[in-house]
This record gives sequence, C-alpha cells and structure tokens, in this order.
Amino acid sequence: MFVRTAGDRDLAAVRALLVETWHATYDDIHGAERVTEITNEWHSIASLMARLVKPSSEFLVADDGKRIGGMAFAEAVDGGGVVMLRQLYVLPSLQGRGIGGMLLDEIIESFPEAHRIRLEVEEKNARAVAFYQANGFVQAGRTENCGSAGSAIPALIYERVLAA
Repeated sequence: MFVRTAGDRDLAAVRALLVETWHATYDDIHGAERVTEITNEWHSIASLMARLVKPSSEFLVADDGKRIGGMAFAEAVDGGGVVMLRQLYVLPSLQGRGIGGMLLDEIIESFPEAHRIRLEVEEKNARAVAFYQANGFVQAGRTENCGSAGSAIPALIYERVLAA
C-alpha cells in the first residue's frame, strides 16, 4: 500500500470503504439501521466531495493499485496550530497491517506548522482507542456529539503533541 492524496475518481471506493468499515465496527454498537443512516449522511459522495475541496485540509487514501484499503481526512484549526483528524479508516480485512499508521504519519507530515493533533473516537470502539493510545495519543476530554453537532454519539477526545 502507498498513501496518496485522494481525487474525485476515488470517492466511490472511499464511500464503499466507509460503509463496510462502519457496519463492521458500529452495527453492534448503534444497530445496522442507524449505521446506514449515518453513512448515508456523513459518507455520501457529496459529503466526501466537500471534504476533498475543503481549504486547509488533507484527504488521503491508502492504495495498492487495485483497491483503496484505507482513508484519512484532517483539517487545520486554531490558526493552523492544531490538526483535527476527522476520519481515519482501514478496511476490516486489512486492519493490523500498518496502513492506519501510514495514513496517520502522512496526515501529520501534511501539517508541518501544527503543534498538536486532536480527534474524537467512540469509547466503545476499543480497537480504535487502542490504536490511538499506541500512537501516542492521550485522552483530553469528552464530547456528547461526535462528528457533528446534534449527533448524540458520545466520544472521547484524544490529543497528541507534535514535535516542533
């Protein structure tokens, strides 16, 4: 797998990756119907396109030339001093192979002026929590609306200080 900037040709494959990964991860937590509602809203082609063209952001895919195996999206906030990691997902069949780490590293390198990276992760997503902890993140708070205002999905806020 190699990591590259996503393009509009990738959006259908990214959407399919997100739908598969969300159902595998969250059906037992939220139920398949709710996960379908979320993926239809948050991971529609229109939503993905809006991220692709958003200023001060980076939208990456992990690609092996045959398929998209992972994706990440982050944006600079607080005047560029903080990177907000909005999405980092790897196909369930490819998890544990270093793809998430490659995506995370490239996101961090894409924002050289940042001194901190922050994210929200659902507490019940134990595999993701363990991944972020293993990558130097520490819990910095909680939110009752992961992902968007009014989502009613509680999550932990994790942060990592970046080297200057």
